[in-house]
Amino acid sequence: MTMEISLYLPVLALKSANLQLINYMLKPVLLQITSYLSIGCILLLFFNCGAPPNSNKDHLVFRYNEYANINTLDPAFSRTLQDNNVCNQLFNGLVQLDDQLNILPCIAKNWKISDSGTIYRFYLRRDVYFHKHALFGKDSTRTVVASDFEYSLNRLRDETIAAPGSWVLNKVDDFKAINDTIFEIKLKQPFPAFIGLLTMKYCSVIPHEIAEIYGSEFRSHPIGTGPFKFKRWEENTKLVLRKNHIYFEKDKNGYPLPYLEAVAITFLPDKQSEFLQFAQGNIDFLNSLDASYKDELLTADGRLREKYKKSINLIRGPFLNTEYLGFYLDSKTPEIQSELVRKAINIGFDRAKMMTYLRNGIGIPATGGFIPIGLKGHSKSIGFSYQPKKAKALINQFKKESGIENPEITLVTTSNYLSFCEFIQRELEKAGLLIHVDVMPEASLRSARSNGKVDMFRSSWVADYLDAENYLSIFYSKNFAPGGSNYFHYKSKLFDSLYNKSFTIANINERKTLYTTMDSLAMDKALMVPLYYDEVIRFTRKNVTGLGVNPINLLDLKTIRKD
Repeated sequence: MTMEISLYLPVLALKSANLQLINYMLKPVLLQITSYLSIGCILLLFFNCGAPPNSNKDHLVFRYNEYANINTLDPAFSRTLQDNNVCNQLFNGLVQLDDQLNILPCIAKNWKISDSGTIYRFYLRRDVYFHKHALFGKDSTRTVVASDFEYSLNRLRDETIAAPGSWVLNKVDDFKAINDTIFEIKLKQPFPAFIGLLTMKYCSVIPHEIAEIYGSEFRSHPIGTGPFKFKRWEENTKLVLRKNHIYFEKDKNGYPLPYLEAVAITFLPDKQSEFLQFAQGNIDFLNSLDASYKDELLTADGRLREKYKKSINLIRGPFLNTEYLGFYLDSKTPEIQSELVRKAINIGFDRAKMMTYLRNGIGIPATGGFIPIGLKGHSKSIGFSYQPKKAKALINQFKKESGIENPEITLVTTSNYLSFCEFIQRELEKAGLLIHVDVMPEASLRSARSNGKVDMFRSSWVADYLDAENYLSIFYSKNFAPGGSNYFHYKSKLFDSLYNKSFTIANINERKTLYTTMDSLAMDKALMVPLYYDEVIRFTRKNVTGLGVNPINLLDLKTIRKD
């Protein structure tokens, strides 16, 4: 109780004279006290607090673990897949994606794009309501209007808030509410991929009266419009969401969504413990494949083992994620500067063998470019194949030209990918290149990579939106890290000119040719070593239905049922 009330003290101190506000602020505290009494009952029934998994209420709650934890429930700061998975249950935007990544209406029932490609006009539904909250007053909720999107995008752009999602508005000139149901966005220049950006959780709508009261604490007191509403979050322990009974979407038969009554999320940091909880039936869903249990669940060719077929479903599909090794081209290390060495690494190990032994065949060897399978611009003809003899010849040529008899490179990775890096280390040693493998925590490696502190690093690039421009932006010279995502510090006038030209072409098939050309320029210089194009792999209990799979691995629970 003391902890909950303390969250409100800074606000009350700043506005102590406003008795109405104090009344509003204390009201949710009292409601919170009452809710804790009820939530205890809910957790006893649903959340593995003594109740067996086959409780007669179990079909109302979907339970899963998020081993990577979450950072925020504020969509403007939702930068990781884990954060997005939760925010996707709490918030909606103008548009949304289906499992085939088609862009569909959401709060905007339809939209029009001007002939110039720079003005987007959205026509909003009239039946979308924010989650109930005492600060809304007598009715405890209100309808979403166009000015809410104006507020939400202005907040995203506010430098004092410093939201990491502000970049999605880089090409936006202005936006405004024409009236309650029409919202207009004007771009600085045509950007055909823009509508895809609006599907990101950054662009979710939030209510100004709630966000302004809570300030930075909105991260743990979210109010949105999504199929589930926030109930309780004990950081690093558990998160509970409850059904939003006034949600606007319905299924194809006209039945209100969502079907579930609640979502219960734990935060066990150990993947093996997560798997044990799943195997025992204490959680319903597993969204990862770890070395500690992959051979227990899967055969060498990626099929579910016989003993699990009666109790577990395996769902598998393409994932717009390229796993790669990158080189920092401004490094003073001769081996990193050498195109010979970088190409030798690319052709010096067998990707297919790596995927079979280290991933049980989950994922596709990246023998094409950086653009993954599934996006326009991907090409099988611009990548590297396994050529061990040529790799050795390239290393020998480097030795001769440089005078360095024992070339060596340090590769930095996180512990999750150590086995991949050690595999590559062993294979390149045969070609005459010594690779030292260092392990860093994820946050440390991210910082070191952005600031040019590592010569060679393991990383991945997951699609933020559904256009290959998203992948190619990583090679654009104006995106040099740490200000952007060009961690390689690659610079090419030809690449930059083609990249800028792509924004002027609306036809996706014409852009596809440009994208392939740009990808081939980067591959010709061997800026990185594509490892594999990932796959989404999900495991559920047999009694779970309605969970699909999509190429961005976003979790959508509104159509889930449990028998």
